[in-house]
Amino acid sequence: MPKSDKRQNLHLFYYIYFKFLLYFCSVMKRICKLISDYMGFLVLLAAVVALIMPNAFNSINPTVINPLLGVIMFGMGMALRIGDFRIVFSRPKDVIIGCVAQFTIMPLLALALSHLFSLDEALAIGVVLVGCCPGGTASNVITYLAKGDLALSVGMTATSTILAPVLTPLLVWLLVGKSVDVNVLGMLQSILWVVILPIVAGLIVKSIWPKFTEKATAYLPAVSSLTIAFIVLIIIAANAQKLLMGGMVIMMVIILHNICGLGLGYMIGRLLRLSDAKRRAISIEVGMQNSGLASSLATLHFAAYPMATIPGAIFSVWHNISGAIVARLYTKLQ
Repeated sequence: MPKSDKRQNLHLFYYIYFKFLLYFCSVMKRICKLISDYMGFLVLLAAVVALIMPNAFNSINPTVINPLLGVIMFGMGMALRIGDFRIVFSRPKDVIIGCVAQFTIMPLLALALSHLFSLDEALAIGVVLVGCCPGGTASNVITYLAKGDLALSVGMTATSTILAPVLTPLLVWLLVGKSVDVNVLGMLQSILWVVILPIVAGLIVKSIWPKFTEKATAYLPAVSSLTIAFIVLIIIAANAQKLLMGGMVIMMVIILHNICGLGLGYMIGRLLRLSDAKRRAISIEVGMQNSGLASSLATLHFAAYPMATIPGAIFSVWHNISGAIVARLYTKLQ
């Protein structure tokens, strides 16, 4: 075969390979978008599957929740920008209002609902853990869909997450420390390892390999969605029998906790005469918690109360459903 023909065939091969690679990446992006768009459905599906056939997943050790949560936080770090933290200095009043609302409304609501529904100790601990955690990673997406102040939402998520190593253990100790032993220092270390360290690692990777990170961010929401669904599956499967026996009460508590958080967050913004976009952001940030962290802390520090992991798992399912509904309602009200 002449050299010109060989060269031509080689060029044709590379052309076909490159086209296939582009097509494959395009398909993968579409699949990832579908996964992230239907995150609520996936998490709900995982919970239902775990309830129907828990034995299929009982062999999975719950300790894998912590590294899985680290994966989500690493993705969050890669998605954040240094500019996201500038809002703390350029609009400190808005961020302070949001974070104060975050760390007062949800913890106090958790305690009030636990007493109102006479929850047993383990479930009460789980509800309080959810209430004392920072804002959830899905809140930024929901704020965007609800046409809220996205910069404020991202700034609040970042700030509340940074404050979490100190405020979350302290609040849990203040609210349930009289009835159970709360390892404040241990919880602080856990949040540093499972949340802060992966976020910092993500920020470092982004600063070193910005082009790679830019391409990877298209797939990160899907990875986070699948990881959250898997965490929910593990927790629900481990406690399926107990949940089926008395799950209606705790489901009601979680739904009320979330809805009241969303409503009170909006009311705070209204009372302080903030713009509608800011009210929406604060409402969603307050109502949507990092419930995966709550389940992780329950697994690590309240092993004597296995049911304490359940509220976080249910919250993970519910707040994605309610978030989608709230986003639709807010856009219709505009």
